[in-house]
Amino acid sequence: MPRASSTRTFLAFCPLLFGASLTLFAPPAAWAQDGSLNQTPAATESQPPRSADGSRWGLGIAAGVKQQPYTGAGTKTQGIPLIYYENNYVRVLGAGAELKLPKVELGADASLSFALRAKYGLGGYEPGDAPILEGMQERKVSVWLGAGVTWHNEIADVSAEWLGDASGKSKGQQFRLGVQRNFRAGSFTLTPRIGANWLDRKYVDYYYGVRTEESRAGRPAYLGASTVNTEIGLRVDYAIDRRQSVFVDVSATQLGKQIKSSPLVDRSSQTSLSLGYLYRF
Repeated sequence: MPRASSTRTFLAFCPLLFGASLTLFAPPAAWAQDGSLNQTPAATESQPPRSADGSRWGLGIAAGVKQQPYTGAGTKTQGIPLIYYENNYVRVLGAGAELKLPKVELGADASLSFALRAKYGLGGYEPGDAPILEGMQERKVSVWLGAGVTWHNEIADVSAEWLGDASGKSKGQQFRLGVQRNFRAGSFTLTPRIGANWLDRKYVDYYYGVRTEESRAGRPAYLGASTVNTEIGLRVDYAIDRRQSVFVDVSATQLGKQIKSSPLVDRSSQTSLSLGYLYRF
């Protein structure tokens, strides 16, 4: 299929697909920024054939458990359906979508891939989520737009991503650097990763700050500043057959200093676990 025709197809279907992701397939704010639910399912040696334009569909379900940083919030657990669509030019999975840009080949074993991205989530709470949040105004989840680049090489995949709050809730920005590598053993694929996520002042202040009118005894006013969260994680994919696969993902995030210093927060790190099933058509 000519690229122009595929681009028009993407533009026609993107509002439908991504709109569905935002409503029916969006992870809860509690763990919407968990990258495991936005990663392309691991490739297997024998998969259903792609169509002429390289497209592939999938449907599944996922569940996640994540510790919350807010005092008294505990953990949140939720199950969600998953929709997956990918071709040579676009990818939609869960609460994320991306438009693939031309790849740059750097040699036999290296290349650079670029993409324009949209994601839903990355923060938010309601006053009833924890006692410490009573009397606070709701902090809403956002739609984030940005771009990413990944350097594929024989050692690992090195990625960088910038996102800005397109919905204007926090008006914040974030920048992530990450490294991961796939190790395959039969039907299993293990993908360890490390990453660092810079959050700007507006993001930290919106989700972890305390406004003057929200302050009270034990919850003084707090003005957030930019900070860096660091993460380690491991994802394990298992191919049941050429169409079905399951995954489990565990991660631990060390919260940045400006988040740990917030009067709303009582922990220095948080862990998460997610698992899911996907059927490819």
